[in-house]
Amino acid sequence: MPSPRTRPATVLLLASALAVVGLGPAAAPAAAATIPVGAGSYSDTRPAGTSGPTTNTGTPVTPKVTAAARNRPVPTNDWWSSLAFQRYGDNPYSTPMYGHPLTYQATAGGLDVGYPTTPVITGDGRQYEFAHKRDLTIGLTGLNSPDTKADDWSDWTVTPYWSDGTRTLRTTIGHGSPFVYAKGSGGNAQITTAGAPTVFADQGNVLGITVAGHHYALFAPTGSDWNVSGSTVTAGLGGKDYFSVAVLPSTGALATFKKYAYSFVTDSKVTWSYSGGTVRATYTLTTEAKEGSERGTLQALYRHQWLHTTDALTSYTYVSPRGTMKVREAASFTTTQKSAAVLPALPRSGGVDTARLRGYLNDVVNASDPFSGAVDTYWTGKALGRLAQLVPVADQIGETGIRDRMLNLMKGRLQDWFTAGGANEFSYDKDWKTLTGYPASYGSDTELNDHHFHYGYYVYAAAIVAQYDPSWAADSAWGGMVKTLVRDTANPSRTDSAYPFLRGFDVYAGHGWASGHQGFAAGNNQESSSESTNLSAALVLWGSATGDTSLRDLGAFLLTTESESIAQYWFDADEQVFPSSFGHDTAGMVWGSGAAYSTWWTANPEEIHGINVLPVTGGSLHLGGEKAAIRRNLAEMERENGGPAVEWRDLLWEFESFADPASAKAKWDASNGNYTPEEGESKAHTYHWINTLAAVGAPDATVTGDIPTSAVFTKGTTRTYVAHNHGSSARTVTFSDGKTLSVPARSTATSTGSGSTDPDPDPEPEPPTGNTFQLRAGGVLTTATGGTAGSDTVPSANGANHDGTPYQPLVYEVRGVNGTLTSGGQTSFRLQVDAGTSVGLGQQARVSYDFTGDGTFDRTETYHYFATDPVTGWEEYTQARGLKSATGSLSNLRGGTVRLEVWSAIGNGASKLQTGTDKSVVVIPYT
Repeated sequence: MPSPRTRPATVLLLASALAVVGLGPAAAPAAAATIPVGAGSYSDTRPAGTSGPTTNTGTPVTPKVTAAARNRPVPTNDWWSSLAFQRYGDNPYSTPMYGHPLTYQATAGGLDVGYPTTPVITGDGRQYEFAHKRDLTIGLTGLNSPDTKADDWSDWTVTPYWSDGTRTLRTTIGHGSPFVYAKGSGGNAQITTAGAPTVFADQGNVLGITVAGHHYALFAPTGSDWNVSGSTVTAGLGGKDYFSVAVLPSTGALATFKKYAYSFVTDSKVTWSYSGGTVRATYTLTTEAKEGSERGTLQALYRHQWLHTTDALTSYTYVSPRGTMKVREAASFTTTQKSAAVLPALPRSGGVDTARLRGYLNDVVNASDPFSGAVDTYWTGKALGRLAQLVPVADQIGETGIRDRMLNLMKGRLQDWFTAGGANEFSYDKDWKTLTGYPASYGSDTELNDHHFHYGYYVYAAAIVAQYDPSWAADSAWGGMVKTLVRDTANPSRTDSAYPFLRGFDVYAGHGWASGHQGFAAGNNQESSSESTNLSAALVLWGSATGDTSLRDLGAFLLTTESESIAQYWFDADEQVFPSSFGHDTAGMVWGSGAAYSTWWTANPEEIHGINVLPVTGGSLHLGGEKAAIRRNLAEMERENGGPAVEWRDLLWEFESFADPASAKAKWDASNGNYTPEEGESKAHTYHWINTLAAVGAPDATVTGDIPTSAVFTKGTTRTYVAHNHGSSARTVTFSDGKTLSVPARSTATSTGSGSTDPDPDPEPEPPTGNTFQLRAGGVLTTATGGTAGSDTVPSANGANHDGTPYQPLVYEVRGVNGTLTSGGQTSFRLQVDAGTSVGLGQQARVSYDFTGDGTFDRTETYHYFATDPVTGWEEYTQARGLKSATGSLSNLRGGTVRLEVWSAIGNGASKLQTGTDKSVVVIPYT
């Protein structure tokens, strides 16, 4: 099977798509200039030997827009992009465009319109399509335009333009619109039908016709009259320039549609907000009354929208590839959803063996090439993402050395890309108003594909760096280049003259599109919906880390919206979208015309199912909202695969852990780590992920916190509440079930709601009581008693002297500690250690205090090491060995952190440290 490393994101086509041939030679670039952005820069000219947007034969192309739109950034990667991007040199009009419920294609004579209502199964049952099929053409008498251009657009509408020198035609079309609004000059309105129409209503300027079983209404200006001659229907406009056509849900709906036929849509706009764990979005159409005073309209809502609105809907419905669309009689509607959860990493838990995790982390950071030879934007991004997932994990277990080495690797590679003039750089195209990384891959240059897929990894990695090094993320440093990538892919501004609004995201369809040109018979497509949400999650983390709440809230809107679209249109969570004849429980890719059980590069079921899972991050938790769909999905994968996953088993174990963590852990355990990770994964991450969820339970999307970086997990009747506070001061996070969680500055906090999922009036977490903390496996200090005796392995000093300097330490920690310093008190500890029969070993301890939980340790006490004997059996190491060094002075604890580190100061062998009993404890001098 081909490796996914050869995956052509948009160069292979399904049976319904147009053929693509090889590219020709690139145009010679002009002399480049460097545009500084903070500490970074990009070029205004492509590197020598590279190419920008081209036709399929390699001819450079510029946006196909009218003079009125020439200076506006073109929103490529949209449902209608083929109007502006002439990918196929012999087609100056457009490929089929799927607005839903209507479909469209521009031709010389005007706009072909269809309403596909019957699915067709193609590709040996692997694809369903409601393919565009012309019912009628909207035009003007005699119109024969040499091309079609984009004249105007808004958030989900577009206005194509035709001119043949004598006649001009503009039509406004959009997602959810049952109307086509036309303005023409130089000829009469003309509707040419695919077959002789049946007239069911004739009111002069209003005509109801049935074509191919679909009902349409034609509306000419008052005083005009439609005339039917065979398959041609015409009307003089009586000195006016407007007319409209609507597809009707039934013939009985004509009177309602007539009411709004002259209320022409001129703009579409979405606004969003995030507050208290809730995302609200309002979708508004602006209209112009061509006759009378009516300013309302009709719009059809997709399933992901009407599931989340309380606004009144009519009884009218339409068929679409996304299931039933429901009609609202108003110019706006609002959706309300619980915000999708995002965490920098899963929380620390007792389910993870620190020593084993440390070994896996070292495997990654000590690799000869942590970037696995990546040179282009996509594979560099994957490698950055792999490292970014491990930074918070290393930090959790006190491996600050590993954490910082990974951060430095990420910074170095990001800065390399963020600086123009080297072997890799970003280049701005002034014609297409886009930023392209070179070396490019998968058509990100010539077709403007996948920018949100590629750059999402960079923004995510930068967000993790910003969490630990805010100064690096300042606009004057490297944050300016991060924001430039955001402007290219997910620009929230509609007035930015350099980049389009939300290039990769279709706000009405509720998900991203991958192709920059949309040059397929099946419309646009998106395969890896999870790489699309990776960018959205990255915006949440970047905005949170840098204090940019507007970008944070944009990320919350995008992620929350797309999470429902993925559940419905990729995973058919409610089993109400896929046609029964399709016969699959998941789609590898969604097209404008439908969906396909496939990928661009392989028919391997593991990758068909896994491509909408990767990368697994703290932004993937929304997938856990549909547990029944996950089980169906994985059952189908095993049926199609002839057994369990082999190649992408780690991804699919992680996917299973969203629904059945114990089952996923059993599969991990059975593997004993003997497998090859997926290219964006690591054994360290997979081990931590699966074992953490096995300990705390699967994500619980029914409960949300009042910041985007919060999540809830449920195991049995116990909920675990988690939140990360990027801010510089402690805060309380309130969850929708009434629980509260005190989160120190720049920290993750965790609390368990024991025994019940009912609201609890007492705040969480309850602070530790007492001043004696037992050690628990997994790096925990706890005041709880009754633990199970066990041990952790203290790694060898490997023959070196580490006296006074922690080396691969075991780290035990408790957060959220409140305590008043006991006058004259001192730290004490009793640690049970055993070197077995090894000679010349010595264990050393350090106790540190962070008084306010802000991430800075204010008092550190390092004790002289304890030389163990070469006799099997526990020995007791205490503070009586004496202080070797200390920094800072003790003070009161207010939401503070206490940390114990134990390591081998000398010797050439491992030893053990007892956990889970009252014989290994730290006693702090506080009440």
